[in-house]
Amino acid sequence: MNIPFADIKRQYNSIKTEVHQAIDEVLNDTAFIRGKYVARFEENFSKMYGVKNVIGVGNGTDAIYLALRALDIGPGDEVITVCNSWISTSEVIGQVGANVKFIDIEPDNYNIDVNLIEKEISKKTKAIIPVHLYGQPVKNFEKLVQIAKKHSLYIIEDCAQAVFSQYKGKNVGTIGDLATISFYPGKNLGAYGDAGVVISNNDELSKKVRMLANHGQEKKHTHIYEGINSRMDGIQGNIINLKLNYIMEWTTRRQEIAKIYDHNLSDIEDITIPKIDQNSTHVYHLYVICAKKRNDLQSYLKNQGIGTALHYPNILPLLDCYKHLNLSVDDFSVGSRLSSEILSLPMFPEMTQNEIEYVCDKIREFYK
Repeated sequence: MNIPFADIKRQYNSIKTEVHQAIDEVLNDTAFIRGKYVARFEENFSKMYGVKNVIGVGNGTDAIYLALRALDIGPGDEVITVCNSWISTSEVIGQVGANVKFIDIEPDNYNIDVNLIEKEISKKTKAIIPVHLYGQPVKNFEKLVQIAKKHSLYIIEDCAQAVFSQYKGKNVGTIGDLATISFYPGKNLGAYGDAGVVISNNDELSKKVRMLANHGQEKKHTHIYEGINSRMDGIQGNIINLKLNYIMEWTTRRQEIAKIYDHNLSDIEDITIPKIDQNSTHVYHLYVICAKKRNDLQSYLKNQGIGTALHYPNILPLLDCYKHLNLSVDDFSVGSRLSSEILSLPMFPEMTQNEIEYVCDKIREFYK
């Protein structure tokens, strides 16, 4: 049996006719850049997600960059974020001229350890970027909000992997000052190309983001800022709008698959399955285990036709591009240790019962 880590094509085949209709609508109206189909998506997503403002942009990385620009964060400022995200989260901090400060992770759900944040705050600190990694909200997010208020810091929620996950009944991204979501094709709610959004309940900040994403102009030829060109295209907007009809069904299926994994893997001593915080819901963009002999397990599963992935094999502070920070493994003991143990198992809504059980059987076989 061959089981890919993810299978976007199965989802495409299930809604193929509707996808082609959505693309044809845009082509027939030649509404290629922004336009009415992006506007319709923004309105529908706003209502469904429970947030006032949705700004469609080119991708999730641009979204974080634009959020930082909207908050006037630049040279001399510091921004705090987590050590184990994808580099998009940290690289944009440098792109606006600010300095990044990395925080280690909490060992149970692999998100930023809120208890370590306050001691890293300085007079230069302007914002915190918590990342809701793998599909689960940051643990004790309420305390993070309190810390930000105490020190007059902005919060930019990176929700790239966690769309529609909730903390205490609120969708992630609706709690901070600004939030960003990626619609990269492999995400739970994925486009068929690059796309993203910035969302916020703050009208003033949202207006500024929208201008910055469109060359800094409020209306054509009236440039208030030096902005960038980061506009969602009509085809992506219409495809994501179509997928809004299915996202909750797909999310429920991901949660069902996770329960099957939990049931079949929980008694294996050499594996730690995901732990869910009591205040949160997990949407399982990824199902990530910690495994002894991780590399050997991954090789074994590959030989059995099972695709896996590492999210992420190296923590950010130890990458070559951050050598100038002079940070070490000892500065991030939890993140460093877990980066050698984490393994993402196949996870996509179209997985069959037989496929899930096959993955579990082969893992059990390995540890016998």
